[in-house]
Amino acid sequence: MENFDIAIIGAGPGGYVAAIHAAKNGKRVALIERDKLGGACYNVGCIPSKILLEHSKLVQAINQGNNWGIETDNVRINFPRLMQRKDTIIQELLTNIEHYIINNDITLYRGEATLTKDLLITVGNETLTATDIILATGSHPFVPPFQGLETATYYTTDTFFNLKELPAQLTIIGGGVIAVEMAFSLAPLGTKVTMLNHSEDILQTEEPESRPLIREKMKKLGIELVTDFEFEKFEGHTIHTTKGTYTYENLLFATGRRPNTEIAQHLGLAFEGLLIAVNDHLQTSQPHLYAIGDLVGGYQLAHSASAEGIYAVDYIVGNQPASIDQASIPRCVYTHPEIATFGLLEEQVKVSYTMTKMPLKTNPKGLMEGNTEGFVKLITEEGSGQILGACVVGDGATEMLNAILAAKNAGGTALSLAQMIFPHPTVCEHIGDAAKAVFGKAIHQ
Repeated sequence: MENFDIAIIGAGPGGYVAAIHAAKNGKRVALIERDKLGGACYNVGCIPSKILLEHSKLVQAINQGNNWGIETDNVRINFPRLMQRKDTIIQELLTNIEHYIINNDITLYRGEATLTKDLLITVGNETLTATDIILATGSHPFVPPFQGLETATYYTTDTFFNLKELPAQLTIIGGGVIAVEMAFSLAPLGTKVTMLNHSEDILQTEEPESRPLIREKMKKLGIELVTDFEFEKFEGHTIHTTKGTYTYENLLFATGRRPNTEIAQHLGLAFEGLLIAVNDHLQTSQPHLYAIGDLVGGYQLAHSASAEGIYAVDYIVGNQPASIDQASIPRCVYTHPEIATFGLLEEQVKVSYTMTKMPLKTNPKGLMEGNTEGFVKLITEEGSGQILGACVVGDGATEMLNAILAAKNAGGTALSLAQMIFPHPTVCEHIGDAAKAVFGKAIHQ
């Protein structure tokens, strides 16, 4: 029986990052994975969806070139080659993770882990113990129990990325980030996309002022959006709703995810609803057992899980880590334009604040690039200028947001951003103008 300092169950972005960080802190580490390294993010989530989105963005760029005078023949989509490229990229990333594990002398176990209350771990025919254990078992797609669903044929994100041929038609159930990104990934390639979202609007966790831009872009891409209704029943390839009947050739459920809590349930750990209850240090109700990522509260995001994995390890080894600031965790939507946000939305602010917004249509670089759909928005506390929240909408927004986030994390304020000298012409210089607008001194307004 092998003995370890720290064992991590689950090798997704939370688990494998925690394992590497523990090894770099001099600990003997075991990492256990029942399926593929990288978890859902690398295999059926973040990475494959963003690869498809990059393909679609390129098609849109080619079409935009035609409008500018760079004329091309009709674009032909070789979908099997696109999917082959997706598989090649993912395999390269997974190979990199495996090399990181080997290079850090982490013992990797492949198989289903079972865990007893005395922290004895069994994987197949092997047993091991660890002083501390981190649960990082991730989540799985959630499909609501609609009436008649057993008669329907459908995909979830766990199966959708195995497609070999470009679907002529796709109906997506849902209106959150995953649903909208999947619509944007396929519509530019030629798929006729219908999105059925029973709520009043899409992307309801995101910046409200970004939603009309995304809805308008969806309309331009030919995506049919149906909102504000109730599902009645599924009947084969027909969906009955209070707004009418919809037929589909291909159906994708993008209706959120649920945590994989089998181990926690078996151990009788405390829960808060569907999530494992943890304290401020990510400790569960059993000593020396921690939980991170989709198993606990907070954002269901890969980088959030990674941060929690690092925090848990630092706490275990006595590094006295600073608490994870939820207001500093960026949230990204990789549509075209992109949406990138951190901190509070306006509706969530409880103190006196100043909101400034600079539309990209006045930005020189944005005009050059044809990147005018979007804005830079800052929310700052009156008096102190503390950055309470920010949102960037536009092409490259997920990269631009980091300039504001870096300033906030370094203790900077609206004044700090206003005093920065941004290169010209860049889209980023609109960040400086949005900060100057806090003091009524914006240039391009």
